Amino acid sequence: MESMNREQKRALQKRGEVDGDGQPVQQRRQAPTQRPSEPRPTVRQYVGEVRSELRKVAWPSREEVINYSIVVLITLIILTTLIGVLDWALGEALLKLFER
Repeated sequence: MESMNREQKRALQKRGEVDGDGQPVQQRRQAPTQRPSEPRPTVRQYVGEVRSELRKVAWPSREEVINYSIVVLITLIILTTLIGVLDWALGEALLKLFER
């Protein structure tokens, strides 16, 4: 295994296929044991757990949702306008540059 570069050697060491000197390891790692599968929850139990988790959520008030929506729309309008102006300006600059 002398033709191995450092990256290959490190990768093989991580996987446990070679030791620190780059020599092959005789023993392979044992495959991870499978844990016993847990019984699947019923639909009723699942829906109950979902409802329980949704009760823990801190829902925003109507006023907060309206304020956040306004902020998002204003930001969207500003950024769209900025990108449009930059696109137009750079397009005009390129046309003048190659006009000769």
